[in-house]
Amino acid sequence: MSNETHKPIPMLDLKGQYQSMKDEINSAIQSVLDSCQFIMGPDVRALEDEIAVYTESKFAIGCNSGTDALQMALMTLEVGPGDEIITTPFTFVATAEVVGLLGAKCVFVDILPDTYNINPDLIEAAITDKTKAIIPVHLFGQSVDMDPIQAIAAKHGIPVIEDAAQAIGATYKGRPICGLGEMACLSFFPSKNLGAYGDGGMIMTSDEKLADKLRMIRNHGSRIQYQHDILGVNSRLDTLQAAILRVRLRHLDDWGKARGERAEKYNTLLKSSNVITPITAETNTHVFHQYCACTEKRDAVLDNLRKHQIGCAVYYPIPLHLQPAFRDMGFGEGSLPIAERMSREIFALPIYPELPKEDQEWIVEKILEVTD
Repeated sequence: MSNETHKPIPMLDLKGQYQSMKDEINSAIQSVLDSCQFIMGPDVRALEDEIAVYTESKFAIGCNSGTDALQMALMTLEVGPGDEIITTPFTFVATAEVVGLLGAKCVFVDILPDTYNINPDLIEAAITDKTKAIIPVHLFGQSVDMDPIQAIAAKHGIPVIEDAAQAIGATYKGRPICGLGEMACLSFFPSKNLGAYGDGGMIMTSDEKLADKLRMIRNHGSRIQYQHDILGVNSRLDTLQAAILRVRLRHLDDWGKARGERAEKYNTLLKSSNVITPITAETNTHVFHQYCACTEKRDAVLDNLRKHQIGCAVYYPIPLHLQPAFRDMGFGEGSLPIAERMSREIFALPIYPELPKEDQEWIVEKILEVTD
C-alpha cells in the first residue's frame, strides 16, 4: 500500500477537455457572434442534420434541454391525466418528472442487476388499457435490451420513447441507439459525453408527422409566425450551443473509445476484489457516460475516496418510486427490490477521456483499502 500523496482527481475534467480543442470551440463561437443569428441560426439545422445521420434517424429536432425533449415527446403523443407511462425507477428524475407534470402516472418496472437497465421481462405485466408509452432509459452509456420491448410494444400498439440522455454513441446489435423507438431523447448537459456549454437537448424520430408536430411544439405550437395551431412551449436549442456541439460531435467516437479503455483498466484493477464491476451486454457497445460499480461497503469507499480528494458520486441514492414526489404512484419500500439494492450499493468513479491511467491506479488503491 502506497503512502504517497496524490493530486486531487475530479469526477470530470471539462476544463482539460476544453483546452484540448480551444481553438475549434472559440472559432465556432466567434462565427455565431459575427452572424448575430442567436436563435435558430444555421448551426442548429446543421447539427440536427448531423445528429440525424449519426443516429440513423430521419429527423432530429433541437430543443432547450433533455428534460424538454422528454416532455415534448410525450406532448406529441398527447399524454395527459389518466394516462400511464411505463419506465424505470433507476434513473434521473427528469424521466418521470415530465410524466407527472403532464398529469399522467408513472408505472415503474424493476431493473436488471447487471446492466442496471429496465427488465424487459417485467414490462408486459405492467401494461393496462391506460398505458400510453414505454420509456426505456439507456443507463450509464449502454442500451436497454430493445428487441423484446419493441415486440411487446408492437403487440399492444404502444409507442416507445428512448431516453438516450446518457448514451449517445452506444449501439445495440450493431445499430445506433436513438433510432430504435418511435422517438428518442438526448440531453446535452455539460457533463454528458456530448455536452454543450449550457443546457440543450434533441429529439430523434423517423416519423415525419411526429417530427412536424415536435417542431411546432418547441415553438409555441406555431408553424407560421403569430399563428398557433396547438399549445406548445418555448424550447429552442440556441445557436451558440449548436455550434459548440457540432465541434464536439466530431470528437465523440474517439472519446467513447477512450472511455472504454479506461473502463477496461478499472475492470482489470478490480478483477480480484470484492467490488462488482459493470458489464457490457453482448448485444451492446458501451460508451461509459458513468463507470458505476457496486459493493456492500459503498459508504466506506466513498468516505475514503473523498478523504483523498478523489471525485466520486452515487447514481441514484433514492430510486424514483421512493421519492416523496412520486409517493402517490403506489410503490412502497420493497416493491422494486433490485433498484432499491442498487441504490444502496452503487457508486461512480471518475471516467473521462483525459483521465491518466496512473490516476486510476491510485483510485483503485484507495477503494481496496476498505473493501479487501
